[in-house]
Amino acid sequence: MNKLILASSSPRRKDILSRFDIDIEIVSSSIEEKIRTNEEPKQVVMSLAFQKALDVTEKFYDNEIVIAADTIVFKDKILGKPRTENEALDMLKLLNGNVHSVITGISIIQAGTNKKVIDFVETKVKFRQLSEEKLRRYIETNEYKDKAGSYAIQGYGSVLVDWIHGSYFNVVGLPISKLDYLLEKHFNFKLF
Repeated sequence: MNKLILASSSPRRKDILSRFDIDIEIVSSSIEEKIRTNEEPKQVVMSLAFQKALDVTEKFYDNEIVIAADTIVFKDKILGKPRTENEALDMLKLLNGNVHSVITGISIIQAGTNKKVIDFVETKVKFRQLSEEKLRRYIETNEYKDKAGSYAIQGYGSVLVDWIHGSYFNVVGLPISKLDYLLEKHFNFKLF
């Protein structure tokens, strides 16, 4: 069986994949993530995922399968990772009481071959209508840091969410069902 390489430093993505009894190596990509907010969100995440996978694939040569992902939140504009508490609060206010999209691009490349697949998953998420005080208390948890859209559904951020339509694991950062489908269909690799 080919070795699986996760081109990500995300502890959430590593945690999701580590639930399966497979050999995984973590190799972070060194690309600079540049998001142009006027671009189509699905194209942005697929492009970034592909750039990450390609960067890491160049370090391998023996049919290793490299997986990369990139997740954004979209509500009227692309919401990446906040740089400050104020930026995080502004994002949460935009999402407050509204439906937004969480879109993850997935790229899979087999080293030493020309085989590659790029796809995406979109999940709709509805935030509860919350007071600014509650949003500020959430910011104080520091969970917003390094999170697209300034929240983490798997943590304290779960209380912000009213409902989701689609893949929960996509909102966490790795749509595992779609990943399994793509690995099996295109690379004959089974997660279990």
